[in-house]
Amino acid sequence: MADNDTVLAAATAWKGAPMALATVVSTWGSAPRPKGSHMLVHADGRFEGSVSGGCVESDILATAADVIAGAPFVVKQYGVEDAAAWEVGLPCGGQIAVMVQPVSAAGFDPELFDRIAEARDAGQALNVATDLDSGTSSLREIEGAAFVNRYDPPRRLLIVGAVQIAQALAGLARELGIETVVIDPRARFLTAERFPGVILDDRWPDEAVAAYAPGPSTAVVTLSHDTKIDDPALTAALATRAAYVGALGSRRSHAARRERLAIAGLSDADLDRIDAPVGLDIGAIGPAEIALSIAAAMVGAFNAPRR
Repeated sequence: MADNDTVLAAATAWKGAPMALATVVSTWGSAPRPKGSHMLVHADGRFEGSVSGGCVESDILATAADVIAGAPFVVKQYGVEDAAAWEVGLPCGGQIAVMVQPVSAAGFDPELFDRIAEARDAGQALNVATDLDSGTSSLREIEGAAFVNRYDPPRRLLIVGAVQIAQALAGLARELGIETVVIDPRARFLTAERFPGVILDDRWPDEAVAAYAPGPSTAVVTLSHDTKIDDPALTAALATRAAYVGALGSRRSHAARRERLAIAGLSDADLDRIDAPVGLDIGAIGPAEIALSIAAAMVGAFNAPRR
């Protein structure tokens, strides 16, 4: 879950304090939050994260207070057909099950937060399994009833070409919680004034893309319209397991691009991975709308079922 970053940050900031962790362990229908979503509750009532977007948080806070005080872990069911559903504000028609466990060796061991952070920093995914009979979480496989939560590395977007569309796309990516890197060897284009709050990289794109080692949590988008910049970046990106590779340009320019890259040694299977013309077809007009179409296509690739 990309938006569990605030929960992991709070776990570090509150380390040593009594806490409870609420986790969505199952959903059905129009559930407001996906499985794996967290809400971390401090003993003083502070909390970070969300398990329902506001529908059942008040009830979870009360349950978390009981768990922090010594009550056993619990899995709570919420559904619109229940009389209590309207009281806790879940009239959306979906169902969710939320596990509330202490942050302790007998529940969600505090050291697991450190292991998750280490894996994410290394660009690796980590699975944490919770025994639904005992409420104990660990890195070991568990036989019987268990919930396994996968913590992926932070999502990252590599934008090649510090152009106007890149400015709009970088802003959207920040709002989506996606770490953004703008790559362009042209110093006049690559300035903090034009791209506030993102990482700027002035290396040649093939070198830069390879250095970031894109994986299933990384997207690469080329926007420069300069073949000397875009083509090497695409070649480097297609040599990785990047979740999404997109390239700006018309169908005609992409056909020419495919010819160039094929001559350079890329296979048809490699070239078919390029989303070009980049983005969803929403009839986009202007840089902001084009950026929106790219962001939507990128998120779709991130959220696609893994094979």
